[in-house]
Amino acid sequence: MGELVEQNNTALSVKSEHASANEIRANVNLIQEVMRSVMRPDVHYGILPGCKTPSLYKPGAEKIMSTFRLAADPFVEDLCTDDSARFRVTVRLTSSTGAFVGAGIGECSSDEDKYRWRACYIQEEFDDTPEDRRRYKWSQYKGKPATKAKQVRTNPADLRNTVLKMAKKRAQVDAVLTATAASDIFTQDIEDLPKEYTQEMAESRPSGVKSQDCTADNDLLKSLEDAAKKGWTELQSVWKALTDTQRQQVGSKFGEFKKMAEQ
Repeated sequence: MGELVEQNNTALSVKSEHASANEIRANVNLIQEVMRSVMRPDVHYGILPGCKTPSLYKPGAEKIMSTFRLAADPFVEDLCTDDSARFRVTVRLTSSTGAFVGAGIGECSSDEDKYRWRACYIQEEFDDTPEDRRRYKWSQYKGKPATKAKQVRTNPADLRNTVLKMAKKRAQVDAVLTATAASDIFTQDIEDLPKEYTQEMAESRPSGVKSQDCTADNDLLKSLEDAAKKGWTELQSVWKALTDTQRQQVGSKFGEFKKMAEQ
């Protein structure tokens, strides 16, 4: 495979011979300049507590692709079963001339713990769920008292698009890191880590720093708030009408709405 070299400030060409040290250095310097001048922390990349290398996010990968005029060509393998959504995606990157410059692979499944289970805030829903599709999960972080949460299985059909997009994102970030030799500048996205690790890391983030994935949908929050003002019965009705994905988006706020409804 040819090497990426800088050409006309931003465009990349593929040469058959080995790239010189100056050409490699120029590519690295350009990525670092884009990182300083264009990218924003916690939007395009993020530095986790205790880590030295930033994690590259999808928006940051897209900025690098734009810088080097790379195009993504994803190939999707559908590995879904009756009880799970699973996709493997291979993303091929090509230069502005159409030459192949690198590829990345990513996979995601609704059987991953953060997709397989969701919080259950209504006792009736937990009681009505078959025993093999509900559970109690114990958690303990940073020496705090252990907590037990009710969880029920998600509906894989509600998560198909989310799982597919996540697999594609993972593959695209991997392709960008590989094709531009940027693994020493960035690492893979934090979302590949199990939920327990990301939650523990989030607890130790500096105040004011939020993860994009923790931002709840404002429209859903507003509908739940309006229902809570009408009482517990109305809030239950609205909650039951939400999809599993929507419940995951706003689940962290449900306790507040429940207190409001019971007042």
